[in-house]
Amino acid sequence: MEWIRFRQSKGFTFIELIVVISLISIILFVSVPRFYNETLPDNTKKVSRWIMVTSQSLKEKAFCDQKLYTMHVDMESKRLWVTDGSMSEEEVLKSGQTGFMIPDDVELIDVEFPGNNKIISGLADICFYTDGHSDMAVIHVEDDDNNRLSFFIEPFLSKVKLYEEYSGFEG
Repeated sequence: MEWIRFRQSKGFTFIELIVVISLISIILFVSVPRFYNETLPDNTKKVSRWIMVTSQSLKEKAFCDQKLYTMHVDMESKRLWVTDGSMSEEEVLKSGQTGFMIPDDVELIDVEFPGNNKIISGLADICFYTDGHSDMAVIHVEDDDNNRLSFFIEPFLSKVKLYEEYSGFEG
């Protein structure tokens, strides 16, 4: 009688590793957005989406359209809006009146520019230039639960970095 000898396994096969990594990736893909959506209130999510999507879109539009775009942040009226260099005065005024309103439970703290230049009242303008870059700026907001968010708009990166704390250029 001949005994069949089995080789002892000394590790995982490549296919087993791929299957495990794929399963972990799927779980993270499904759970991370849900976790993010549960941690921020609805109005804070709306503000976050508007700032992030608009900033990214303006960098692309400025380059493609070869126009200077400006994101205006009005600290008093809690309104955000966009203008471009080709708009008439009437269109600029209309854009300011119909811009994105920050909900009452979200507060604009300040807009920070490099060099310890913070705007806490009045109007802050962030420009998006025709060569695809923008002004470097940080928009700080706070919700009713004292959750603070910092939106870093970097000159040469298309995506806006979001930090769930008050964070500026210093530190």
